[in-house]
Amino acid sequence: MSSPSSPSPSGTTARKSALLASYGYPSQPGMVRAVAAAAAASSDSTGPNSPGPLSGRKGSISTTRSSHRYSQLYSMAAEQDVEVEDDLARAQKRLRELKTKISSQSKKNFVLERDVRYLDSRIALLIQNRMAIAEAIAEHLEEADSSDGLFPDDRKLQSYGNLFFLLQTEPRHIATLCRLVSLTEIDTLLQTVMFTLYGNQYESREEHLLLTMFQSVLSAQFETATEFGSLLRANTPVSRMMTTYTRRGPGQSYLKTVLSERINSLIEHKELNLEVNPLKVYEQMINQIEENTGSLPPHLPRGVPPETAAANPDVQAIIAPRLSMVMEIANSFLDTILESLDQVPYGIRWICKQIRSLTKRKYPDATDFSICSLIGGFFFLRFINPAIVTPQAYMLVDGLPSKHPRRTLTLIAKLLQNLANKPSYAKEAYMMTLNPFVENNKARINKFLNDLCEVGDFYESLEMDQYMALSKKEINLNITMNELFNTHQLLAQHRDTLAPQEKHHLRMCLNELGAAPPQVPRKENKTIILPLFSRWETPIQDLHSTFLQETNITQADIMYMETKSILVQLIRSIPGIADKRPLDLMKIAETAATTKDAILVRKGIKVKEMLIELEALNVVDDHFTFMTEEVTEELRHLGNLREKVNEEAASLESVYKTIGDHNNYLRSQLDSYKAYLQNVRMQSGGGNSPGQGSGVGVVTVGGKEAKKGKQQVLGPFKFTHHQLEKDGVIAESNVPENRRSNIFFNITSPIPGTFIIALHYKGRDKAILEMDLKLDDLLEKQQDQVQLLDLEYVHLNVNKVLALLTKTFIKR
Repeated sequence: MSSPSSPSPSGTTARKSALLASYGYPSQPGMVRAVAAAAAASSDSTGPNSPGPLSGRKGSISTTRSSHRYSQLYSMAAEQDVEVEDDLARAQKRLRELKTKISSQSKKNFVLERDVRYLDSRIALLIQNRMAIAEAIAEHLEEADSSDGLFPDDRKLQSYGNLFFLLQTEPRHIATLCRLVSLTEIDTLLQTVMFTLYGNQYESREEHLLLTMFQSVLSAQFETATEFGSLLRANTPVSRMMTTYTRRGPGQSYLKTVLSERINSLIEHKELNLEVNPLKVYEQMINQIEENTGSLPPHLPRGVPPETAAANPDVQAIIAPRLSMVMEIANSFLDTILESLDQVPYGIRWICKQIRSLTKRKYPDATDFSICSLIGGFFFLRFINPAIVTPQAYMLVDGLPSKHPRRTLTLIAKLLQNLANKPSYAKEAYMMTLNPFVENNKARINKFLNDLCEVGDFYESLEMDQYMALSKKEINLNITMNELFNTHQLLAQHRDTLAPQEKHHLRMCLNELGAAPPQVPRKENKTIILPLFSRWETPIQDLHSTFLQETNITQADIMYMETKSILVQLIRSIPGIADKRPLDLMKIAETAATTKDAILVRKGIKVKEMLIELEALNVVDDHFTFMTEEVTEELRHLGNLREKVNEEAASLESVYKTIGDHNNYLRSQLDSYKAYLQNVRMQSGGGNSPGQGSGVGVVTVGGKEAKKGKQQVLGPFKFTHHQLEKDGVIAESNVPENRRSNIFFNITSPIPGTFIIALHYKGRDKAILEMDLKLDDLLEKQQDQVQLLDLEYVHLNVNKVLALLTKTFIKR
């Protein structure tokens, strides 16, 4: 192995070739000088690696120093150990902390959602068969105990560190693995890939490595496709991966920013019925007639076919204004989405770009419309439409939308999907009446989908990021034991496909590790900090010497960039020093050298000496004209950056709060399941007591209810109508407005899993009615996606009722 302090030319070339090969691209001789050669990069670039002009300086200074991208890389390295305490630094620190919290919370939510899905399937068995599997499920819910559990020894940890560095930096291995695993295995693997291996969702290196993995996965998907119509549409591990990617922090932030206000504005109109399906409109119409008159006229029978309903003049009169309103609302959603082009996360746009590029390569005769339909299939079908149809699942609304707005949102999603794809009206002929929306917006949507693809590539930037990673003293991964062992098991299972050659680095790592350990119980599944390293990569100990050896950057170039970097640090650290323009760089250095701060004094003396040396080398003129211009421009850029950082932080604060609220909701669901399991144990131990029937019933006041004499009764707990309505438990109320302040509810639990809700009116001793709720049945309704519980005077939100009962009874 080459000495870390002085990498050999051959080792350097090998490292760069390996880097390029890991991205899935052939090694290019010119790429080793990518940073220095990027002289055209602009400091005002708005997208990743957006090209732009930058004029060079006069004098003997080499043109490579005019590479702003290279200068930025130097600044990143130079400022790793520098603390600047100004408004920008504080805003950037706040933003970094927010991004870290969102990345961490996103992973927790993903795990909780998997747990909920797991329990959904198990509880379905309990409900259908009353199987005694409560203990097995209870074990699945045990929280991890940080003090227990197996822990790999130091040798194993080093082997795992080497393996996961290889997986992270050479995404093609994970890309291949994702195509080999089954649908039942993909969720666990995606958790590790999306939220652990590349879990820092706002860090460019990990994001770009993840995107190279996507490129490899998509390339293989296109290579094996047999027909155009099946591309990216089936429910496969690849499609699941693409959907999961959109659920990361940047995607969630975009949906919140772009769609939340529009959706909330719509769902405020709870009674706005915009149903346009003639059959449903006909049924609603005759139900209303029967309610008003007590009977139906002979010419309006029930059970008519769709064609008869569509031909009814009254139905047509009802639908006509609704069609115009639905298309108007859909247009407003479309306008909002089209105007958000610059806000779409870079990664999602880059995937769209790959879909377009791969389609043109595989199907050179494909029309622009066909290509756009594939792009739209990802952008709308996998990203936008699920958030519109179920905004509560994407944390875009506070509560469940009522019946009519839910239907309107579904219609809007159908319209957007028909717009992005070739519409088919075979199953829903009534949607043909909304076809003018599709025809009028075809050109707009195709332009938007093509514009989505107009983003720069990141390969040169990724190479710089890899340099920075190799120069870091530590790269760590926070990973659970089961993530470690599950990934190991999947890799070993597919070893011969992933690494057929004995000398393959991946195969060598797996051979060293041996057989994968079994999954540990949840309570032993603690998180460990795994240090990553590569025994095949030479760490970069000194960026300065590396720059000089591997590029045509000179020592004078390094000094120029370091001088400029220190001057910017000084100006940011000394209030008011930059108020007078033009800047006097020598005076700034002298001012710093005479302060009472030892660090500033040392930097001031150093930068003064460097200015003098640069002048002696004829790198700068005696007035430091060009350096002054660049420092001024950099300060202007930092000022604009501060505003952008503050805006982004404000937006992410909202996203983080929403993700946190969703986490609380998921936890309440798990608590409800725990309560259900407790009820199963109680029931299986002592059997059902008399009178405890299944279902939701209304029991008249005064009726006798059989109860176990020795059972501890919990409650009653009192809730006002206003409180339950405010918390979203009451979704709809038939109680007159002027009487709601006199209504309250008492809730008791005579036995675990059974609840009595009594509706009272102030001043009356007896309840107006009592409701017998079984937790089993509430969970079954939730599983069947029954949103509302009809209790005569009020309609309750099933999810909110479960959360209320859990909070009130289970946690006491």
